[in-house]
Amino acid sequence: MTHLENLQNKLAEKVPHLLERTQLAINELTVEVLPAYLRELCLFLRDTPDFAFNMLVDVCGVDYLHYGIDEWETESATATGFERGVDRRATRRAHLNHPRFAAVYHLLSITNNHRVRLKVFLEESSLVVPSVVDIWPSANWFEREAFDLFGIMFKGHPDLRRILTDYGFVGHPFRKDFPLSGFVEPRYDAHLKRVVYEPVSIKPRILEPKVIRHDNRYEVGK
Repeated sequence: MTHLENLQNKLAEKVPHLLERTQLAINELTVEVLPAYLRELCLFLRDTPDFAFNMLVDVCGVDYLHYGIDEWETESATATGFERGVDRRATRRAHLNHPRFAAVYHLLSITNNHRVRLKVFLEESSLVVPSVVDIWPSANWFEREAFDLFGIMFKGHPDLRRILTDYGFVGHPFRKDFPLSGFVEPRYDAHLKRVVYEPVSIKPRILEPKVIRHDNRYEVGK
């Protein structure tokens, strides 16, 4: 039995009521948990000597809106060049059995030298998950980043506000349906003597893949 398999079995034995699902793949252990049980599981993982996850490495958001699409979303694709543009097969989309969004936590035990990933799936209509800042202080800026870029609310966070975008920024730029050019663009108004925001003047479009160098990897029949 491997180290991760042993860790997976210990979790299933000691806190089965807190776990939705565990998965061991690519030498990584992922544990799915409901938002209501997140804090209880985190405290258990931190304070139980067999686990001792005393470091929160990262918190991030995930948007599964276009998950599984393996073709470029273009009106027309180039006849030569990037392989996904050349391949005219029908677009494939994975069938998801979970909500669109997720909050993901990566934990490290310095004492026991093992890692685990916690994944909390969130319904689009209720993007709220408990904050773990008081459990691992490093979650402070991580949670603010996920709030800024994905719109995930961390209930109980002491100072939940944007951290990477402007205070007046509209939307959440890491969502898959957020336009590449954004919704508004800033400019300095000499009359008002301040920066103003206006709707973007650039027509939204999707870039088409092109190869700009000679490379035998892209030559047909080679």
